[in-house]
Amino acid sequence: MWLHVRKLALIAVLTAAPGLALAADDWQAQVGEALGKIGSATPSGIYRVGLPRTDLTVTLDGVRLRPGFALGGWLGFQKTGDQAMVMGDLVLTMDEVSPVMRKLIEGGIEVTALHNHLLRNQPFTMYMHVLGHGDPVKLAAALHAALAESKTPLATGPTPIEPPEIDFDTAAVDQALGAKGTNNGGVYQFGIPRAEPITDGGMVVPPALGSANAINFQATGGGKAAITGDFVLTAKEVSPVAKTLREHGIEVTALHNHMLDDQPHLFFMHFWANDDAKKLAEGLKAALAQINIAKS
Repeated sequence: MWLHVRKLALIAVLTAAPGLALAADDWQAQVGEALGKIGSATPSGIYRVGLPRTDLTVTLDGVRLRPGFALGGWLGFQKTGDQAMVMGDLVLTMDEVSPVMRKLIEGGIEVTALHNHLLRNQPFTMYMHVLGHGDPVKLAAALHAALAESKTPLATGPTPIEPPEIDFDTAAVDQALGAKGTNNGGVYQFGIPRAEPITDGGMVVPPALGSANAINFQATGGGKAAITGDFVLTAKEVSPVAKTLREHGIEVTALHNHMLDDQPHLFFMHFWANDDAKKLAEGLKAALAQINIAKS
């Protein structure tokens, strides 16, 4: 009886929440309950759950990193018929990696990548990419068991009415990048998709499942910003993008795969810099010019 009431309450919350009409689907409510955290549906129908490491205080080169800037784990569920695919990225401390991986494997979830995103950050964080196919609620339960081996917060904190102000010229950054960013909790974010369709195991991987070029700006004062994110590259794009970033004073901090059976096979290049925001945006735009991105 208690579980039935809890489920009805969860569905009521999702139904009442603005912009979450798709999330009121029964399977999405059950996924949120099994995972232990409510997500939201994207316009493309992906049920996405944010897992920011708000419990960690991480610094890099004297900059305290906002969770949404470089510590934003997530899971995305895509349902077709009675089956689903889940993909995501878990942010873990080094001592959490082994126990979380053990539970994932026991639960039938694949670990498709394990790597750093940044250099010199304290405490040091690792990023574990996951992939699962099957019943979405069972996948969510297996992921919950794995996340319980870490200190990843699952409670949903209060959402501020207005995001914190950003003290660099966002209009100049938009103009330099040729795209429009979004203020997400004080982090200025861009998601720039590739032009060609991307598949993994024969299933389409939309931008909401991590196939878009991600660029984050965090203000550091005086018109400056720290930047991080990852470029999504084919093999022939890797060297030109790395060269361009270095020429513009942007450090390449990691290069690796996120998926195993993707077509085309993609490489993800992470970066870091802290400088004048507009100057960095111009460098990032030069790198984007080397990539087959969708035309806006």
